[in-house]
Amino acid sequence: MYTQGKIMFRGPTSDQSSFVLAMGNTPFIRVVSFLLENRIFDYSKTDIAKNAEVGWSTLHGIWKRFEEMNIVNMTRRVGKSKMYKLNEENPVVRKMIEIDASISEYYAARVAQSQMKPIVIRS
Repeated sequence: MYTQGKIMFRGPTSDQSSFVLAMGNTPFIRVVSFLLENRIFDYSKTDIAKNAEVGWSTLHGIWKRFEEMNIVNMTRRVGKSKMYKLNEENPVVRKMIEIDASISEYYAARVAQSQMKPIVIRS
């Protein structure tokens, strides 16, 4: 955690994504963040719960909202497991991707600014 004046913010040493830092550390946000960061791959619900650090019963409780809002699509079956992926065709998901990119740029700029040191030129 860095301190700049009276403002405290987390920097690159944080193990939370910038999306979670900005939007809040809730199970729903952690799952969305995991899916955003790994949107080219598909995962089982067990893998999503494990990687998003959300309990299985918690994921089961919020998963209906992911399906109702069409945030995820089932891509295939592997044995008995259904595999899911972020639905990038959904306009809400596209906005979440844009927001995630903006949040990342914001935090990157803050960290870069906090690490800048003035250069003294002597003549």
